[in-house]
Amino acid sequence: MPIRMASLNDIDTLVKARFDYFAAENWQVSLEQREAIETNLREYYSKYLNTGFFATLAEEDGEITSVAFLAISTRPANLSFPTGKIGTILNVLTYPEYRKRGYATSTMGALIFEARNQNVSYIELLSSESGKSLYQKLGFVESVKSEHFIDMKLSLL
Repeated sequence: MPIRMASLNDIDTLVKARFDYFAAENWQVSLEQREAIETNLREYYSKYLNTGFFATLAEEDGEITSVAFLAISTRPANLSFPTGKIGTILNVLTYPEYRKRGYATSTMGALIFEARNQNVSYIELLSSESGKSLYQKLGFVESVKSEHFIDMKLSLL
């Protein structure tokens, strides 16, 4: 099962995989949103692929079977992330006809390896119930919220 890091030649594949992920999650995307997101993705991938953003692709007989994304952010170091780098896993997707064959495990393993090479302090992700056992098998644990902090967000759009 060939697993490889995406290159600039894979931008069309990465854009498609992002929208395929949205569809797999049953997220509705209007034509206007799709156009804006696609434009942003193409610019983002062109600028950050294999610098602050990494993608792994699994292939079988020339077909993409599974993808996974890792975005690395840099912040001032503290006790929780002493290297100042945090990884976020996004868009883990194995196409239905290829599931339960180890593709997601392999793409994730390659991203974890890359995160170590990039000196990332930790990797975070949001898991669906169906993905939870995969991530636990790879060593992810459920986060325990601190009694001193509350997750909050301000939407600017």
